[in-house]
Parts: sequence; structure tokens; C-alpha cells
Amino acid sequence: MGAKLKEQLLGSKMAEIRRYLIRLGAAPEDAEDIVQDTVCKALQYISGIEERNFSAWLYKVAINRYYDLCRRHKRFQYTMEAEEQAAPDKEQPESQLLQREQKERIEQTLSRMIPANRQLILLKYELGLSYKEIAALLGISEGTVKASLYRARQQFQQFYGGEAH
Repeated sequence: MGAKLKEQLLGSKMAEIRRYLIRLGAAPEDAEDIVQDTVCKALQYISGIEERNFSAWLYKVAINRYYDLCRRHKRFQYTMEAEEQAAPDKEQPESQLLQREQKERIEQTLSRMIPANRQLILLKYELGLSYKEIAALLGISEGTVKASLYRARQQFQQFYGGEAH
């Protein structure tokens, strides 16, 4: 893959990575800073990154920067996007209100999960990555991804089912 094609892929992935970082718990401004750091690092090393690993490499750099930030702040704080924090509009149809309530409940459940499990759930279901892609991104085997994701789903179901309806 040529440098130009990698630069195009880089541009298309940055918004996706920003959203993912916010879902992991980064404040929007921190997510933007991390994305900018990731772009700088990618441009610096673009010729040495293998085509098949390019997307995973971008995520890995961004996630590592996020965890560095968390260590500096000594916290893993989950925050919802500003639009999710807005109070529901009383004039919304009932189905939209129910959908919003369910989404908020899912967000609350995710926020209670340990960060590693939350990360796996988001990679698989939010970003739609395959086991193989997750394994490459996290530097672990596919078998480990499957086993860890199984435990993450169990934790999600425990927290989601344990809440009062």
C-alpha cells in the first residue's frame, strides 16, 4: 500500500477512532488530542507500517495514548457524549423515549464494567471488528479474544440484568 493510500485511510479512520476513545471514557477534547498525536505518529512511521496491520496499528497507538492519559489522571472514567447527556424531550414519541432509556441503561452498564471488558465489548459490537482484528489490535491470540469476550459478555449481562427495570 502506498503512502498516499495510507494517508487516505488515516483520514477516514480518525473520526472513528475519536468516537471509540470517547466511548472508552476519554473526554472529547482529550480524544481529539489523542487523535492528533496518533496522526503525527502515523505520518512519522507511515512507510514502515504494514498494509494489513495499518488500521490495527492506528487503534493500538490511540488506545495506548488513552491509557497513558488515564494513568496520568489515575482514573478510568467513562463519560457519555454530550448529546447522550441531554434530557429527553417531553414531546418525543414513546418509542423514541423507550429507545433512549434503553441506550442510557446500556451506557450505565458499560460504565460499571472493568475497562478491559468494556473495551472488548466496544471493539466487537460498536466497531464491528472480527476476532482476528481484535486479536491483532490487542496483541493477543484469537482464542484469548474469544474467551475474554465471553467473560465480558457475562459481566455485561450480569450488570444489565441485575438492574431494576
